[in-house]
Amino acid sequence: MAQARSATVSPPRPSSRDMSVFERYLSLWVGLCILGGIGLGQTVPGLATALDGMALYVGDAPVVSIPIAVCLFFMMYPIMVKIDFAKVATASRNAKPVGLTLFVNWAIKPFSMYAIAALCLGGLFQTFIGPEAIDYVKMPLGLSLPVGSAYGAGEVVLVDGVKMLAVPLWRSYLAGCILLGVAPCTAMVLVWGYLAQGNSGLTLVMVALNSLTMLVLYGVLGGFLLGIGRLPVPWQALMLSIGVYVVLPLLAGYFSRDWLIRAKGEAWFTERFLPLLTPVTILALLLTLVVLFSLKGEVIVANPLTIVWIAIPLFIQTVLIFGLTYGLARLLKFSYQDAAPSALIGASNHFEVAIATATMLFGLSSAAALATVVGVLIEVPVMLLLVRVCQRTQGWFALSAVAPAGAQRSAGYDLPEPD
Repeated sequence: MAQARSATVSPPRPSSRDMSVFERYLSLWVGLCILGGIGLGQTVPGLATALDGMALYVGDAPVVSIPIAVCLFFMMYPIMVKIDFAKVATASRNAKPVGLTLFVNWAIKPFSMYAIAALCLGGLFQTFIGPEAIDYVKMPLGLSLPVGSAYGAGEVVLVDGVKMLAVPLWRSYLAGCILLGVAPCTAMVLVWGYLAQGNSGLTLVMVALNSLTMLVLYGVLGGFLLGIGRLPVPWQALMLSIGVYVVLPLLAGYFSRDWLIRAKGEAWFTERFLPLLTPVTILALLLTLVVLFSLKGEVIVANPLTIVWIAIPLFIQTVLIFGLTYGLARLLKFSYQDAAPSALIGASNHFEVAIATATMLFGLSSAAALATVVGVLIEVPVMLLLVRVCQRTQGWFALSAVAPAGAQRSAGYDLPEPD
């Protein structure tokens, strides 16, 4: 009888009081920053361009945007410092959900994103985007071609005295979608799993494994799919972007976590230090959105439907991957606490890295960078909707016993004790 009762125990429902004001109203902040960025671009058009010029150059190529690099570091560091890498070794205890997440994220998701985006942007919506519309993107690092030369689907042209590649606008949007599709699992996935009342310990392990896998596969799959799309594939810059935006915060998180726990103790680290990081992460994200949308404000005002054309394939992809993973989790008889985070991690994107990589590869003012920012705009409300779907379908799955509160707190959130 006790065993039967434990299978029906509902996980504790998190209270909104446990979330910061940034988390509770994130969709509102994102919307306000987008509007603020567009307004800033209209009133002070030279500001974002000046920020874009603050970069580290290799030869004549601006490879690392300093403002974006700083913002992205503060977006990435908090999620990296939360990861207890010692727990990665215990992932074999949850081999099925971890295996499903890795399979969907790396064997299905990148290719489905390419197919959906190419069909929508290069087919169904090409007339609305403009078949003759072009975008100017950075020349690949180390590539030196004379003006007028063809490279992939682009042509080398001079823009304000600087060599750029003129590529079809829809292909530039496609590039941004590709970079989103090969970047699974965002820092916010811990929030999605928390709201869905999933297994926080398992979520943390899957976040860690995806971060480590990204070091190897992100550049390989990203470069491969960009090449299929006849877009510039600057491999050196792609590898450098992974190093700057993933490896550096990962190392900083690993060593600072170890040092802080040794110096202050794990209780102080979990209960005092980690709660300070969530607003830092989101503030850095919002600042990045202001910069990106200030540069694209004129384009959006002139053609607001641009956001719609990009958003549709991203929405389809997110719902498709969630439905596929959630359905497979049910077929494989996962508990609800394992099924929910598995599906949410598969559906969500590491938009911080996608934004950074698009900016580095194609430029802050490129349509590819705009597409990755639309990914942020889509992800927040859609993921909140999918969390709601999880909450309403708990009865489809068996429920495991509630994890100890200490395991929940390991993700950086102090969840309420079960009654």
